[in-house]
Amino acid sequence: MKTLKKIIITIIMGFSIFSMAQSAPSLKELIDAAMTKDATIEQQNLQSKFNELDQEMLKDVFLPKVEISGKGEYLNATARFISPEIALPALQPIFPGAIFPKGTFNNNFNLSGFDAAAKAEAKMVIYSGGKVKYLKQALEEKNNANLAMQAKNQDEVITEISKAYDQFALIIESKNVLDESKKRLDANKKTAEKALGYGLITPYDYKKIELAQATLNSKMVEYEGKKELLITQLHLLTGIDKERIALIKPVLEKIEYLVADQSIQKRAELSALDYGMKAIDAKIKAEKTWWIPKVQAMTSLSYLGFYNTNISSSKSILPGTGTKLDLDLTNLNLFPVFQAGIGFKWDVFDGNEGKHEIEKAKIEKEILISKKSDAEKKLQLNLANNQTNYDIASSQIEMKAKAKQIAKNALKQAEKEFRYGLIKSTQLIEAENDVENAELEYQTAIFNQRRAAVELMKSTQNLSIEKL
Repeated sequence: MKTLKKIIITIIMGFSIFSMAQSAPSLKELIDAAMTKDATIEQQNLQSKFNELDQEMLKDVFLPKVEISGKGEYLNATARFISPEIALPALQPIFPGAIFPKGTFNNNFNLSGFDAAAKAEAKMVIYSGGKVKYLKQALEEKNNANLAMQAKNQDEVITEISKAYDQFALIIESKNVLDESKKRLDANKKTAEKALGYGLITPYDYKKIELAQATLNSKMVEYEGKKELLITQLHLLTGIDKERIALIKPVLEKIEYLVADQSIQKRAELSALDYGMKAIDAKIKAEKTWWIPKVQAMTSLSYLGFYNTNISSSKSILPGTGTKLDLDLTNLNLFPVFQAGIGFKWDVFDGNEGKHEIEKAKIEKEILISKKSDAEKKLQLNLANNQTNYDIASSQIEMKAKAKQIAKNALKQAEKEFRYGLIKSTQLIEAENDVENAELEYQTAIFNQRRAAVELMKSTQNLSIEKL
């Protein structure tokens, strides 16, 4: 019984997974998938990681740095000693005129042997003059600017995907219009066949109906091509399987949007410029610390050893003795040699390098201020333009709806008159084309209104998936 229950649960879960895999993706799923594949957003994410790494490196400035070094070598050195004139006043009572003339002691001393040295040293910055703190602030503001621009690029992804999604809805509505036209033409063709049999229309009029059907069939082929292109586009942008994308059946609906806040200050471009100016302010503060002393603590432990060392002289140590120096030293070790202390570095004058860096940073800030002023003017004009486009696009929907209804009424009248032989087939086909065009223009008006609404939302940085 338990085994049967497990099999049933497995079948149900498998069916659920299969159903999900075969379901049409929603607009939100398409946008979320496109966000993960967008190259610009990916590069900005990598730039954020790069900035975070720079911040970690600044924190590590205050961590101790430990170095261990060592060496072993063979040493062979010769030094020549020539004595100056030496007077010994203390011996003059016994040896009057006890004076050693210059060069009395003229000897070469040689030192040979092996030596080894090892050293462990640790250094740690205690105070950087505040420069590290300000540089860290500059990096944080730089990262904030990068994140702000990421919001702009996310809006671009939403715009691109929603446009393709609405185009999908538009061609589906076009297919519906074409299907309705085909039904009407098929019905009118039967009427035309009867009329031709009764002599109410000419063969030429009948051929016009067939030509209209052929034209409609070519539009059907064009529709399939456009649909396949959109499926490929969404597949490349999102990575979602084409089979699932082909199941999408969106409906075009008018977006009702009212700009509650006419301010453009939330725009990503302005936020990024503000963060950029804050980063430069922090950079200026960092450069101003050039004259503040930097403090560092250090400690070291050393070892020095000599092995198989020999000291010799080329001549006698004392004139007349005949005894040369030839001394083998036992192993000599100097360990441990311990040092610890605190040092500081004070740049009293840096050749105006710090001053020039400050002036450069100030110019950079003035450039950003100018860019922000120019951007505010353009963005305000962009908002006004998008508001006008939205109002026009919204009003067009109502006008196209009326035109569609008029065309439908005209077609009904034309169909009645055609049945009774009051009009020719060309006039009926014209009425049919008018309905088809009116339907498509109405759907296109909704599409254009949605695009205008998206641009209006972007004008004040209020675009979101939920509003679409």
